[in-house]
Amino acid sequence: MKAKTRSAVRTFTDIPNIGPAIAKDFVQIGIKDPVGLQGKDAFTLYKKLCTKTGTRHDPCVLDTFMAAVDFMDGAPARPWWHYTQERKKRFPNI
Repeated sequence: MKAKTRSAVRTFTDIPNIGPAIAKDFVQIGIKDPVGLQGKDAFTLYKKLCTKTGTRHDPCVLDTFMAAVDFMDGAPARPWWHYTQERKKRFPNI
């Protein structure tokens, strides 16, 4: 069951939109727990993941990072695709 608020989050997979693969990505880039997402820049996290893995990840990964960071910063849960337009506007080359 996904958390309704950030205070209910205990593990990465409690965050809406986050499954085991993205949870592993967060750990791989040095985010140890969900609280570690608070105040982070999703684009910086995405670039760090791409650098760490040597792969340009699908843009939907950035959308998902944006959704997770926003939720952990106190925003309501929104589907990752809610962030697609914002990502396209802010980062047109991704």
